[in-house]
Amino acid sequence: MALTSSQVRYLRGMAHPLKPVLQLGGRGVTPALLRELDAALDRHELVKVRLTGADRAARAELLDALLAGSGADLVQRIGHIASLFRRNAEEPKLALPR
Repeated sequence: MALTSSQVRYLRGMAHPLKPVLQLGGRGVTPALLRELDAALDRHELVKVRLTGADRAARAELLDALLAGSGADLVQRIGHIASLFRRNAEEPKLALPR
């Protein structure tokens, strides 16, 4: 599902006060981390993730792997923090604007 610009603005506002629920360590994107991210997205739909990496390119690769592995959409990325959104098909929790 592609997010519209108004939906992205709405989700950015909702994500602002959130604390990161996951932190990527030196091992990168592992199957266990993807399972945790999947569970967090099912529970909350909107989560923040802290990306640890030496440089911007390494963090971008980690983020691409997270998005591909989880099926989430990127809401915002600022420095080491990324906000991800994935709609829970069975039990939606957030009402998005059109």
